[in-house]
Amino acid sequence: MHLIEPRTALISLSNKSGLSKLVEFLISRNVKILSTGGTYKAIKKITPDVIEVSEFTGFEEMMDGRVKTLHPKIHAGILARRDKDLDVLESRGYEPIDLVVVNLYPFQETIASGCSFDEAIEKIDIGGPTMIRSAAKNFKDVAVLSDPSDYSSFITQWESDGGISLNMRKDLSKKVFLTMANYNKAISDYLSENQSISLPDFSFEKSSNLRYGENPHQKATLLTFGGLKKRNIANAEIIQGKEMSYNNIVDADAAWECVREFSDPACVIVKHANPCGVASADSLLEAYDLAFQTDPTSAFGGIIALNGTLDTKTAKQINDRQFVEVIIATGYEEGSLEVLSAKKNIRVLRVDLNQDNPYPGIIKKVSGGILLQDDDSFSVPMSSLKCVTKRQPNEEELNDLMFAWKVAKYVKSNAIVYVKNKQTIGIGAGQMSRVISADIANLKAKQEGLKVDGAVMASDAFFPFRDGIDKAASSGIASIIQPGGSIRDDEVIAAANENDMAMVFTNTRHFRH
Repeated sequence: MHLIEPRTALISLSNKSGLSKLVEFLISRNVKILSTGGTYKAIKKITPDVIEVSEFTGFEEMMDGRVKTLHPKIHAGILARRDKDLDVLESRGYEPIDLVVVNLYPFQETIASGCSFDEAIEKIDIGGPTMIRSAAKNFKDVAVLSDPSDYSSFITQWESDGGISLNMRKDLSKKVFLTMANYNKAISDYLSENQSISLPDFSFEKSSNLRYGENPHQKATLLTFGGLKKRNIANAEIIQGKEMSYNNIVDADAAWECVREFSDPACVIVKHANPCGVASADSLLEAYDLAFQTDPTSAFGGIIALNGTLDTKTAKQINDRQFVEVIIATGYEEGSLEVLSAKKNIRVLRVDLNQDNPYPGIIKKVSGGILLQDDDSFSVPMSSLKCVTKRQPNEEELNDLMFAWKVAKYVKSNAIVYVKNKQTIGIGAGQMSRVISADIANLKAKQEGLKVDGAVMASDAFFPFRDGIDKAASSGIASIIQPGGSIRDDEVIAAANENDMAMVFTNTRHFRH
């Protein structure tokens, strides 16, 4: 098993979650702790038994901390092969370092925040990658922790087995090189003039064979990105239910991406990759009830996504009301799981609201090549809406317009979404004609007895003719949100004015082909 019991640990962290528990454990094992900068100060609050790296090396930090751990006493201690290099260490007065606990400057998070170029450059970590690469290379003798999520399993194995196994050290080493691959790729992309022409060098940690693909004669496999820190759809915690199918995963992803758009309690029901009901309310129970009312027929056998913890009442309502393939939530009350367990085939997934995105972009295979585009992550703030009609939308209409616009982003084009009081009352999707999509949205509302009068309408792309506006007016639509940009915008605006409708332009579209 080749267990090791680390005697000296070097700790330098950007993300300090779990630090206290780890330090307390190491102290209990009489591990000597070396540290730097802010991490040293944080550990000092936990225990006085910590040595600053500059004291250990006799080398003061320089260049505002740019150079502090790049010292032979550090790297010789990490890289020394215990079966042949210890005499070299001893001759120089050095000592082994057999545990490296380091995570990197948050480069991806920094550039995502809209920082300056100089700020981004300063978040390119040098010392951290050097230390964890050294430790990962020498995994035969050194353990490396580059992810706080591994602290618990590290502690558990040391407690149960009396040390850290070679297999665990190897797995921790693999994680380092995967982390570095992603980290370096992010920097390379940032420095590139045209990021979109570079195909990501995908790294996968695990895979599972699915029963079949979209159809029974197609084979399918789920590949999961390596180094994920959150529960995403691909690595969701499956609490109960049958194995997920290819179509289940596609629909679950569509539902989850949509429900994440909303901060208030929200529910999205998806069928065949399209939302068939979306609502936001004061509670998940109310949101589910309203979403279901949009289209109960289509909701049968659908996927339900909730952006919060599923409570017992809502779980019972779902169970009593419909057949559902998959339920997705951020968590589950104990009582809700008991309710759902009555239908053992329901797939129950726990997924984190915040998601990993190690490889931004959307890839589609075509005959003879690959299409690569950015994620559609742009959100239009209410302040950027441009009212182009005589009548201005009131506050209630504005809120519904923004809600409808968010939903339209996840509906296949041509997409028309009717909304009233943050509830979809009709959705028309995937039609060759925008007018037909509007007809379908109107038909759905009428079928379920939902009143269109005073509702708003979102269109994922511009109206090429006024007929779509006239159709909406005849249905009772009071306000419209759309990108604008048609050569007939004047005609479309005139139609809205003639019908005393308010209309706002977003100047961007959410076309989902």
